[in-house]
Order: sequence, then structure tokens, then C-alpha cells
Amino acid sequence: MLFNSIDFAIFIPIVFILYWFTISKNLKFQNLLIIIASYTFYGWWDWRFLFLIAFSTLIDYSVGVSLSKEKSIAKRKLLLWLSIIVNLGFLGFFKYYNFFLDNFISAFSFFGKEINASSLNIILPVGISFYTFQTLSYTIDVYKRKLEPTKDLIAFSAFVCFFPQLVAGPIERATHLLPQFYNKRVFNYHKAVDGMRQILWGLFKKIVIADNCAEYANEIFNNSAEYSGSTLLLGAFFFTFQIYGDFSGYSDIAIGTSRLFGFDLMKNFAFPYFSRDIAEFWRRWHISLSTWFRDYLYIPLGGSRGGTWMKIRNTFIIFLVSGFWHGANWTFIIWGALNALYFLPLLLLGKNRQNLGVAAENKIFPSIKEIFQIGFTFTLTVLAWVFFRAENVTHAFNYLIGIFDYSLFQKPEIIPLRVIITILILLLIEWMQRERSHGLEFTVDKKLSSKTLRWTVYILLIIAIFAFGGSQQEFIYFQF
Repeated sequence: MLFNSIDFAIFIPIVFILYWFTISKNLKFQNLLIIIASYTFYGWWDWRFLFLIAFSTLIDYSVGVSLSKEKSIAKRKLLLWLSIIVNLGFLGFFKYYNFFLDNFISAFSFFGKEINASSLNIILPVGISFYTFQTLSYTIDVYKRKLEPTKDLIAFSAFVCFFPQLVAGPIERATHLLPQFYNKRVFNYHKAVDGMRQILWGLFKKIVIADNCAEYANEIFNNSAEYSGSTLLLGAFFFTFQIYGDFSGYSDIAIGTSRLFGFDLMKNFAFPYFSRDIAEFWRRWHISLSTWFRDYLYIPLGGSRGGTWMKIRNTFIIFLVSGFWHGANWTFIIWGALNALYFLPLLLLGKNRQNLGVAAENKIFPSIKEIFQIGFTFTLTVLAWVFFRAENVTHAFNYLIGIFDYSLFQKPEIIPLRVIITILILLLIEWMQRERSHGLEFTVDKKLSSKTLRWTVYILLIIAIFAFGGSQQEFIYFQF
């Protein structure tokens, strides 16, 4: 079930009414309704994979209960590894089996050995990378005694399958989200209204920005050999905003929907295209994944505490794993490696935490230095996204070679002014709102407290969604 579908527009009011008007006084029934709604939401794609979520839930719940009773260090480690192997085993099979098999066969063919093995026609379960990491955070935190294991199977099941963020995040920590299922939830009008604003902003980013950009990005990437360097650069630019509008739009809808039901999810995007260096970009892009890898992989490996070699090693590990998490293709691994190369000079020079605030803080316009920094960081990001979007490594390199051709200075063959104008509107609104949680967070600013102004913005955005929305596209991150 897509957030930008009629199905969801019917589904969410029904769940909302049942949740707040029929069972609001019974916490267990509310959690049970969340499970039913979440399994319905997920089963809309393929009901068979509901058994996979249920099995992962039971495994990690049982491991957590066992860890609470077990004192032996060796047995506790065994239980932890049971959870890790089961969860990553499912992820590895469904997502990476054919990738490893194909590369294994290619490696032997390179040395003159032929191996006969057939790839499997495996369907990737939607969102498996997201809920797998979410349940792993629970087991690891219980093992480290950062979290008391739950004995409430209904609350834990609701935590694992919570439908707003089930298939594309944010990847919530058990320490943050799970306790919210234990506490009585009271309807908060102001929180719900702000949630609706964030949903509207997310729909605008998805339907008007991402879906329109997808049309031109797909046309240019799929026929890249036919276009000039300037058009190829424009195609990379469109994909840059397609993936941002698509993924951050999903996160906005997920966070806003959660607030309708009394839950707070972590912020997943913080206006990343206004970053002044790559380190800042990664603190603002897909925050839930970046911090997950930081806390559960980078820091356990030693983080930045060791010598130069350890810093380089850990940086490459974290970015390569992040790239591989996104998909079973060498393009994602190279994308990760390229971002590691971008990041390393800042880390080695001790400048990776020099831009912790927002650009032009408490000002309307950025300084000349900040304009240069934002422009340079954005350019590096656009070029890296080419690998993310390309069909394979050869396609990516040919695309980049095509950009840096003399034809880069020609007029592009494709100039969709309407799409470019909507991107500029997006950037303008987000620049003005960059110190807030999302693009339509008005309540904290007295200047924007006018009801007339707020409703003018809402109506204009709704008109834009219906009048200028692109053809419906699935969310990009569903494939991850």
C-alpha cells in the first residue's frame, strides 16, 4: 500500500477512528489494532512475507526474554549471535544471494573455470533492510544491558511492524520507540495538526518533486548515449531531487502519520542539500541509518579513536557497508567508496565536525564562503548519485565521461521549466524553514501564526499536488 494512493487515503481514517474513538481507553487493544493495521498495510504487497516478519518478531522476542534470564557471558553471546545470524541470514538470502552467486561464477570464469549454477527467482520482501535493523537494535541493546527486555509480546510485535515506518524507515531504536508502546497515549490536537502538515509537505515532495523529476531522470539515464553533457548533468540533477523528494517525503509522511497516533519518530532528514561539507551532509541525510551504523558498527570497530590507519579503515568499512546495504550491485559499493573518499580528508584534518549548526544561522542569506561550500558539497553529491542511479558500473562511468564532454557547454536538449520552478520553490521553502523540523512547521514562529497565511500555503500545496503531480511512482527505497 503506497502512501500516495487512494487505498492509503481510505485506510488511514478508518484506523484513526477505530484507534481514538472505540478503543482509546485500552492500551493493549490499541497496540493490537496497530499490529492488525500494520499486517494489513504490509500484506497489501504480498501476504506471504507476513510470516517472515512474524518469525523475526518471535525470534528476537524470545532471545530478549532468554537474555534477561541468562547470566553466563558465553551463553549470552550465543543468544546474540542467534539473533544476528537469523536476521542477517534472511536479509542475505533474499537480497544478496544472486549477487554473490553471480560474482562467484564470474570469479571462477576469470581463471578459466566454468561453474554451472542457476540464479534463483527471489522476490525481495519490501522493507526487509529496515525492519531487520530495527529488531537487531533491540537484541543488541538488550545484550549490552542498555534496555530491559520486554515480556509484552503485543507491544514488541507492534514495535517491529509499526506501519508508518515499516517499509522505509526511519529505522527506530528500541530504546526510543518501544517504550512508547507501554505508555497510555492521549490524543494531542496540536501534535496531530503538525503531523498533518508534515504529511502534506511529504506528499508535495513525493508527488510534485520526486515523481516529476523521475520522469526526466529516467528518460535521460535510460538513453544517456543520445544526450549532450549538459543534458546528462541535468539528468543527474533531476535524480538528485528525485531521491531526496522521494525518500525524505516518505519520512515526512511516516513521521506525520505516527504523530496522528501519538508516537514520535526520530528525524530522518535535516535539509541535507544545504550542507557545507560531506560530513555535515551525512549528519543530515538518512539520519536513522547513519547513526545506526555509527553506533552498532563504527564505534565498536574503534571509531576515530585509533591511529590514522584505523580511521581510514573504519571510514571505508562504514561507507562500503552502507553502500552494500542499499543494494546488491557494485554501483552501490562504489557510491559508498566515493563518499568515503569525500569524507576522509575532513576526518584526517580534524574538520569533520566543524559545521554542526545550520548554514547562515539566524540570517536570511548565506555568506559568500557558505555559498561556495554548499555549492561544492552539492556538486560532489550530484556526481556520486550517478553511481547510485546507473544500471551498472560501465553505465555510470560512461555517464560521467559524457557529462565532462565539450557538449557540457551546449544548451540542454531537455529543459522542463515547470519542474525546475517547483524545485526552486522547494529549496526556497526549506531554506526559510531550515532551523525547524520540517518545511511546514509554522507554530514555533509568531510571524507565521496567521491562520490566513497558513491556509493559503496549505491550499496552494494541495492545488500543486493535484495540478502538477507526476505519474505515480513507487518509493525508491522500497527496493532496499
